[in-house]
Amino acid sequence: MQIVTLRERLDLYERLVRLDKPIGILLLLWPTLWGLWLSSYGSPNIAVVVVFVLGVALMRSAGCVVNDLADRDFDPQVERTKNRPLATRAVSVGEAIALAAALAALAFLLVLQLNALTIQLSFVALALAVIYPFMKRFFWLPQAWLGLSFGFGIPMAFAAHQNGIPPAAWWFYAAHVFWTIAYDTQYAMVDRDDDRRIGMKTSAILFGRFDVALTMVCHALFLGGMALIGYLVNLGAAYFLGIAVASVLAGSQYLMIRTRTREGCFKAFLHNNWIGAAIFVGILLDFWLRIPMPWIELS
Repeated sequence: MQIVTLRERLDLYERLVRLDKPIGILLLLWPTLWGLWLSSYGSPNIAVVVVFVLGVALMRSAGCVVNDLADRDFDPQVERTKNRPLATRAVSVGEAIALAAALAALAFLLVLQLNALTIQLSFVALALAVIYPFMKRFFWLPQAWLGLSFGFGIPMAFAAHQNGIPPAAWWFYAAHVFWTIAYDTQYAMVDRDDDRRIGMKTSAILFGRFDVALTMVCHALFLGGMALIGYLVNLGAAYFLGIAVASVLAGSQYLMIRTRTREGCFKAFLHNNWIGAAIFVGILLDFWLRIPMPWIELS
């Protein structure tokens, strides 16, 4: 009988929650950080920031486990996912459920340190995350649902700092959805042949031969929306410089995905981390360098 050491077991859990691949945490973290700095006018409550950052890591990890539970019979048929711990049955369903529950419980304990509105919104965030893995069975654009889930840190951040959610928070949230559609379409292009064979529904299949063009359109809608909202709420030059840098980065992804190779599409997906970072740096610098002037409320 094969003896599995504790170290090997922990390695399996690490792979299950994707700590060895932190890109998912980063893509979830950037919009949350945008929301934290915008909702606090550049001076976020440090305790709130700690709660959100830890919460992002915990909920992303729990979401990965739920995703793999939902796909455990499909992942063995996909080249990229065939060696995941649940796909190979190296981790049992019971273990995975217990792990996901523990991670979600820890995240909820963190949220309990915040106000009532943020706690209420956490249940919506949980529902969005749990439902997402099943969307690709029947919804042709699950990437949009992922955008709703990944961007929910924006309204939650406003709720935590302002005990309310102004319209501008929802505008930033809506713009963010187009970014998620763009980068997750690139991710789906990696698996398109396998997904089509096993009957999954994704934007990469839905967009067909227009996949590259529509991915770039989504980037344009996202960045254009972020620029317009920034103008309407009176953000400054540094913010728009961040948008400009993000636009150049997004444009460079066309060169990565135009040939539709697995390697190029996955490289473009990973590259989106820099877009999120560029926008955050722009927000950060805008509040640091701003000349004192009457502030137009984010409302």
